[in-house]
Amino acid sequence: MITISDTAQAHFVKLLADQPEGTHIRVFVISPGTSQAECGVSYCPPDAVESDDIEIEFTGFKAMVDEKSAPFLEDATIDFVTDQLGSQLTLKAPNAKMRKVSGDAPLVERIEYVIQSEINPQLASHGGNIMLVEITTEGVAILQFGGGCNGCSQVDITLKDGIEKQLLDMFPGELTGVRDVTDHQHGEHSYA
Repeated sequence: MITISDTAQAHFVKLLADQPEGTHIRVFVISPGTSQAECGVSYCPPDAVESDDIEIEFTGFKAMVDEKSAPFLEDATIDFVTDQLGSQLTLKAPNAKMRKVSGDAPLVERIEYVIQSEINPQLASHGGNIMLVEITTEGVAILQFGGGCNGCSQVDITLKDGIEKQLLDMFPGELTGVRDVTDHQHGEHSYA
């Protein structure tokens, strides 16, 4: 479920040495499955362990995960990186905003998952996002752009060279194209 690098494990062991005996870490997701989902790591003293917690054993400590967060922490990674600017603990949880779907899930669910876990995080740097409106009987994904993408002068390039290429590569034989139905009107919110 969660991969913690050797350097991060050593970092946690060092931090936990200063805590009361029996303290472990807790990895969690606040608002899992929503666009506001945020992941975190905290200390987990013995009296904070719940009966339905999932315990993951690591070298020198355990990570506790609450039952509600568990499916959204699938494929999560924690690393401890040191560079010339200092040290930083990083937690990446690609499924925090949307639960990972199986390969045999309906096409609409698999496309929705890719949009939420891969495409929208990329568009977020420009204040934008996309939403899947529908998939036509011809296999065309109808998308609507929002935020900074609405009215952006680069939206056609983003759609054709980015999103469409990525989705067609990921869903060959199921998806035949991608079309934008957004009424693009440039405004002060648009990314230029």
